[in-house]
Amino acid sequence: MLSDDDLLIERIRAHLCAREGYSERKMFGTVCFMIHGNMCAGIWKGDLIVRLPKELHDQTLSMPHTKPADMTGRIMTGWALIEPSGTNTEIKLDSWLNRSVEYAQSLPAK
Repeated sequence: MLSDDDLLIERIRAHLCAREGYSERKMFGTVCFMIHGNMCAGIWKGDLIVRLPKELHDQTLSMPHTKPADMTGRIMTGWALIEPSGTNTEIKLDSWLNRSVEYAQSLPAK
C-alpha cells in the first residue's frame, strides 16, 4: 500500500511527466521535480512544496492551505508549502503545479 506521500508523488509525476525539460531528482530524502534542471515542486512531510516568484511570496502565503517553507529554521522566500487540503483534488493540485512550472520555465536552464 502506498503512503500519502507516495500517492502525491504519483499524482505530481502524472501531471508533469509530459512537460518539456521534465526530470526527477532525489533530494532531501524524497523526489523533487525539475523543469530544465530547476526544481519546481516536491514533497516535504506530507505537504506539496512549490517554487514561485519571490516577489509573490506574501501574496502566495495569503492563499488558503499555504504556509512558509521552513525546513531549516529559516523561511525560504519564493517557496511555499501547500497542505494536503490544498491539493486534495486534481484541480487544486494542477493549479499549484501549473504556477510552479510556469515559474521554473522562466528561469535559465541548468
